[in-house]
Amino acid sequence: MTDTRRRVKVYTLNEDRQWDDRGTGHVSSGYVERLKGMSLLVRAESDGESGSLLLESKINPNTAYQKQQDTLIVWSEAENYDLALSFQEKAGCDEIWEKICQVQGKDPSVDITQELVDESEEERFDDMSSPGLELPPCELGHLEELAELVASSLPSPLRREKLALAVENEGYIRKLLELFRQCEDLENADGLHHLYEIVKGIFLLNRTALFEVMFSEECIMDVIGCLEHDSALDGLPRRHRDFLTKTARFKEVIPIGDPELRAKIHQTYRVQYIQDMVLPTPSMFEENMLSTLHSFIFFNKVEIVGMLQDDEKFLTDLFAQLTDEATDDDKRHELVNFLKEFCAFSQTLQPQNRDTFFKTLSNMGILPALEVILGMDDVQVRGAATDIFSYLVEYNPSMVREFIMQESQQNDDDILLINLIIEHMICDSDPELGGAVQLMGLLRTLVDPENMMATANKTEKTEFLSFFYKHCMHVLSAPLLANTTDDKPSRDDFQTSQLLALILELLTFCVEHHTYHIKNYIINKDILRRVLVLTASQHAFLALCALRFMRRIIGLKDEFYNRYIMKNFLFEPVVKAFLNNGARYNLMNSAIIEMFEYVRVDVKSLTAHIVENYWKSLEDVDYVQTFKGLKLRYEQQRERQDNPKLDSMRSILRNHRFRRDARTLDDDEEMWFNADEEELEDCEAVVPPSDSKITKASGGAGENEDLMDPISKFMERKKLKDSDDKEVLGKSSSLSGRQSPSFKLSFSGSTTKTSLSSPPASLRPGSPGSGAKGSPPTAATVTTKVGLVDYPDDDEEDEEEVGSESKEETPPLSKKSKLSS
Repeated sequence: MTDTRRRVKVYTLNEDRQWDDRGTGHVSSGYVERLKGMSLLVRAESDGESGSLLLESKINPNTAYQKQQDTLIVWSEAENYDLALSFQEKAGCDEIWEKICQVQGKDPSVDITQELVDESEEERFDDMSSPGLELPPCELGHLEELAELVASSLPSPLRREKLALAVENEGYIRKLLELFRQCEDLENADGLHHLYEIVKGIFLLNRTALFEVMFSEECIMDVIGCLEHDSALDGLPRRHRDFLTKTARFKEVIPIGDPELRAKIHQTYRVQYIQDMVLPTPSMFEENMLSTLHSFIFFNKVEIVGMLQDDEKFLTDLFAQLTDEATDDDKRHELVNFLKEFCAFSQTLQPQNRDTFFKTLSNMGILPALEVILGMDDVQVRGAATDIFSYLVEYNPSMVREFIMQESQQNDDDILLINLIIEHMICDSDPELGGAVQLMGLLRTLVDPENMMATANKTEKTEFLSFFYKHCMHVLSAPLLANTTDDKPSRDDFQTSQLLALILELLTFCVEHHTYHIKNYIINKDILRRVLVLTASQHAFLALCALRFMRRIIGLKDEFYNRYIMKNFLFEPVVKAFLNNGARYNLMNSAIIEMFEYVRVDVKSLTAHIVENYWKSLEDVDYVQTFKGLKLRYEQQRERQDNPKLDSMRSILRNHRFRRDARTLDDDEEMWFNADEEELEDCEAVVPPSDSKITKASGGAGENEDLMDPISKFMERKKLKDSDDKEVLGKSSSLSGRQSPSFKLSFSGSTTKTSLSSPPASLRPGSPGSGAKGSPPTAATVTTKVGLVDYPDDDEEDEEEVGSESKEETPPLSKKSKLSS
């Protein structure tokens, strides 16, 4: 069984100088071959003795380790990377500390192990040979000497250690604070300035034992007093003590019976004040000079949360008063602010302890209490309740969803917690809608299917989304529906537009993630038509939000949506907005053109709808090819509908075109690629003039037979290789004896050499021109030039260039072409 003395939590210091919990495990020390030395190992307790490593750190002889508060060991692995082990028991901390000191050759009685890093060897020898620093007498006449000694010791790690030991062992801090009181009584400005430098330097010694003395109840206010007398303030001291004793008031909203807990809360508040308000900004100090101060505050908060959580009477009284109708508003305000700070402190807990914390709050009835608080008129109270609600949603949205659905069975829609959240978002009085933005983010988290669970008995996604669209969606969309009854927004002021933009952002999210539920809602309530009214807004950001909403719908390629759009002519406001925008090259212009371009490429039904209804308005737009492309695509679709034989022929040609997937080369292709250049005969592919229409070919039957002969041979070869294609190949082979009315052919008796890097069609792998292995092409293949057919309606298919550039003065091909067959 694992010794509980070795149970630790691993922390790392992040870029914001906050400690991040990396997990809980059991620490051991031993020799690690890979690291070539004794190392600290922490294995995750959830994985057993052979579990994953949370930490593997070599005990470096030159690394400074610090022992703090009897159960903490802190050190720096590298620049800007601090680590901490928090032990469950003091005995375990002492045991590991002895191992570290043994490796570094240190006395375990010290609280810090540091070696000289930046000093010269001579200076190091002098310092090591001296037994320690001798401090001057703690008298008014020696304050300047002491200030100089502190300033000169700070650059050297070893001298800092010796100075810290001397200050600690001689009880120097209390003597200095006595001198501070004398200087204040005598109004000795020089002495107060020296004391400021001395006390600031003691902070930079970064030693827990000194902090425990400085932050004790009898010393902390005098320490703050010393830090008020900065010589840079030109004789105008700060009044930090006045603020802490007269302005800042400690309110026990629920009486705290534990005096140790009360003292810990006082201490943490004052030390946090020193860090944030009294000391200079961290940029003025060397790297990590105040890491111990950050750690002191962090672990104090962890301890406070643990002590409050263990006090069942305290939490019971807190929630009883929160939900009691007899509690007056001022008292409830104080209770809410306390609960908000309590939840903020909980963020310092490790994950399993945080789970326990929020489960405790849930069992105590925090969500019903928030429902009561959100119904109050006090804006500050509602803001605090919103912050608490955000902690709960971020921690466990499923817990919040379960409560919301349970209360719907007992309460009306108007007083549901989620509808209260929506109403507060809609009614936010802040001109910048800061609160509304926060609430919209919480709603988005609640309706996000990605964090919804599915079990054997139920699917949270199905149940909650059905509930949301039945009980809540009408509340969310109410401002949108109320403001879009006409052709223009009823209210078009900035704040209303911001609110509608937030609502549209959430609805767009629903379109992307909810599919079935939002589709029914949009079509049944005609939401898209209402949204497109906002394209007439004077605020460009709102019009763009409306276009984005429609673009997401079109992007789904859902024919239900497409039929809804066509039936209600919903492109009309888009076209109108485009024309009203004129020739301005802005986001509105780009967004609309991109939408039409997407329709042209991917949505055939909408292409026909746009051309048939809005072409006259768009035909003059020629600075982009999008609209002409729409018309061309429409004509191609009509041509295929009018000539089904053409469509059938195209499918045959597409299936048996002279090309292969590059990943599946057959023997003929490999033979062609391996052939020597001299084995390949000269031939040329001729491109007919570009024509938008496909004309009927001219020429006699003999010419057609000459052309179709190699195609017939190709089809026979395909037939032997793939028996599944018999029917299609038969249809294609039958073309050799007659002229096809659906393509144009061109012939020439001359020959031209073609580059091997771009082979002509007759030498494509698998074509008759390649011949059998080792045999040259036939004369008929060499002298016949095969015409190419350009299919203007084949834009969406992958195309392949089959023409090549002549080595003589043959002009290059002007467009992509396909070999007719």
